[in-house]
Amino acid sequence: MTPGRLGRRRAITILGTFAGIPLLATDRRATDPAVLYQWTGTALGSPARVLLYHPMRMQVQRVVALCTAEIERLERIFALYRPDSEIARVNLDGRIAQPSDDLLLVLSLCERLSALSDGAFDVTVQPLWDLYARHFFGAETPPREGPSPRAIAVARSLVNWKEIAFSGRQVALGRPGMGLTLNGVAQGYLTDRVVDILRNNGFDRLLCDFGKSEIAVIGRRADNRPWRVGLADPRQPEKFASVLDLLQGALCTSGGYGTKFEASGKYHHLFDTATGTSASHYIATSVLAPSAMVADALSTALYVAPPCRSRDMLANYPGAKALMTLPDGAVQHLPG
Repeated sequence: MTPGRLGRRRAITILGTFAGIPLLATDRRATDPAVLYQWTGTALGSPARVLLYHPMRMQVQRVVALCTAEIERLERIFALYRPDSEIARVNLDGRIAQPSDDLLLVLSLCERLSALSDGAFDVTVQPLWDLYARHFFGAETPPREGPSPRAIAVARSLVNWKEIAFSGRQVALGRPGMGLTLNGVAQGYLTDRVVDILRNNGFDRLLCDFGKSEIAVIGRRADNRPWRVGLADPRQPEKFASVLDLLQGALCTSGGYGTKFEASGKYHHLFDTATGTSASHYIATSVLAPSAMVADALSTALYVAPPCRSRDMLANYPGAKALMTLPDGAVQHLPG
């Protein structure tokens, strides 16, 4: 795979005037001692931003340092691009001893979603990703069509969530050639961890914007209004399909338009494991949930699973709601 050939488009945009502001005052009110601060950086290879209100700059700096340390710790577990990460070592050796509690927790959530979706959501889908990346980026002239049916069948034979064995002693893959990717859930888990650190240190008005498609909020802005975010129109990503006001919880979006192997978008990174081709039931799925990890994983699972399973999956996660955009642009609200 050639670095830089793929890039995620922004699926969720914060509506406001916060861009480009470092850790300094931006929105002080005469009746409100709190000041709006912003931190920007990267998390799991994607742009990251935290907006928070607090009256004391030194406290903000201290807690932001805790958050960045946590991001670094979690990258050593979940980052596919880091050869020293736990998931990279699993993929290289087929197993890892003494896995972290973080990895086990995320794998447990993924196992449950795989069962609920009858295998449509499958974190062993990495061989399909590798196949498509080699196919489209391995030649000087990108091909017009996807990999051959035979090549897809070979890759699919290595995709089976039931062949992941995990416990406090080890994580192991069932066969050589299998591989894990937690890109559909790890960013949400990281978001939850950062929010927990901020909440536990007394921050009660904040927004975390990680990965271009994961948002988590607590409380209101200084003007007492909710945080306002815009969801990109999958057919015209530079425009908004809808605008939402958020006070609590997380919003995550999955869409094939975000990471495409070729210009048309027919071939993208969200695979239907039943066929080995890119899923096409929807063009975007957005999930609101109390947890960013749940919202992140559910948005991916709902995108790739047959529509008949959507309501049952959502029913297993209290408080979760979804906006499902069909190929013709119509939006379904679930439950609803």
